[in-house]
Amino acid sequence: MSKAVGVDIGSVTTKVLVLEGGRVRATFARRTGSPPGETAAVILAQALGSTDGLPVVVTGYGRVNVPFPARDVTEITCHARGVHHLFPEASTVIEVGGQDAKVIRLARDGRVLDFAMNDKCAAGTGRFLEVMAGALEVSLEELGSLAAEAQGAVEISNMCTVFAESEVISHLARGEPRDRVAAGVHLAIAKRLSGLARRVGLGEVVVFTGGVARNVGMRWALEQVLGREVLVPEEPLYTGALGAALLAAELGV
Repeated sequence: MSKAVGVDIGSVTTKVLVLEGGRVRATFARRTGSPPGETAAVILAQALGSTDGLPVVVTGYGRVNVPFPARDVTEITCHARGVHHLFPEASTVIEVGGQDAKVIRLARDGRVLDFAMNDKCAAGTGRFLEVMAGALEVSLEELGSLAAEAQGAVEISNMCTVFAESEVISHLARGEPRDRVAAGVHLAIAKRLSGLARRVGLGEVVVFTGGVARNVGMRWALEQVLGREVLVPEEPLYTGALGAALLAAELGV
């Protein structure tokens, strides 16, 4: 089958990636609505007209009961597959989305050896960063740039979103510069992710993916905390969808 489709229905964004002849031919992203599968169905209808006869794999939190023929595969498997395709040498995957974060340890052949997830609260996720950006009165893009360019950082001691927001506001009220506070926010998240990574075993080659990987401040903070270079795909938002499409092509489903 020359064409295959991967669908990643995240809590915030739904991503669709089309492979043809082993190459990425198209990508689409739209905010996930309710019910989650409907957004994916609309994207597929507009992009492809029909997926009849095409192998489709769907992943993400909204992968169950989608209104179109597809095989569902876990996010862990799809992100691992996508990262291994892009970075065959990868040994650790850090994926951060809108509502959860996960760290995956890979074998040399791309198999999943272990993983750990933070899916019980918004701490260390895209939603956490959105709230902190609001408290600092900057955009998400500005938040990341402020952190990466800061000279020093304040300490953010609480990762509960509500308490961390209060802590950020208190730092600003005491006259701390925004960039130092932004750096503190990113370093606090990186330390939390580092804890997940140590739990599953931190490999030598670390790849950071998911929508939050587009944040330059988050990449900077991870490199500071982990003490090594962190690789980021050119389009980190689509790594899960890429893995799903690759699996669809291989499985022919």
